[in-house]
This record gives sequence, C-alpha cells and structure tokens, in this order.
Amino acid sequence: MNHRHRKVLHSLFAHPVSANIDPKHVVAVFEDLGAEVTHGGHGQVKVTLNGHTHGFHDTRHSFSKEEVGEIRRFLDQAGVNPADYPL
Repeated sequence: MNHRHRKVLHSLFAHPVSANIDPKHVVAVFEDLGAEVTHGGHGQVKVTLNGHTHGFHDTRHSFSKEEVGEIRRFLDQAGVNPADYPL
C-alpha cells in the first residue's frame, strides 16, 4: 500500500471524524486492500472485502461524517486495522 493510500486509511479512522475525504481515494484504498469493488445502478458502490459486503453511496463529493462512520465500521468488521499500515 502506498503512502497516499495509508494516509487515507488513517484518516478514515481518525478522531474527530473527517468529512473531507475524496471518494476516489477511498475506492483506491479498498482495491489496494484486495476488495472487489463494483459500481451498481442507482448511484451505489458495492464493496466485498474478506467475506464482508456493503453498499455505499457513489458520490463525486466528499463523504459526510455519517458515511465515513459506515466505511469505518465496514473496514473494522472486515478485519482492517490501520495500525497494520504505518505511515
């Protein structure tokens, strides 16, 4: 995982929750973690990682704090720990 992706991963788990995270960078992190990312209809992105699947809103703007929280919970359930990817 490159430095930029590690920074995005750490920002997803940062406190307080950031609302200034580019969705394209998050998708790149998912893919770098080995997730299967598919773009479905109705503005949805389906992500499957380590046997866990979740649908996220496909947006061109920064994620809201609630969406970052959903992504954080999904990554946590999938066993992703940002400490495993030091900056």
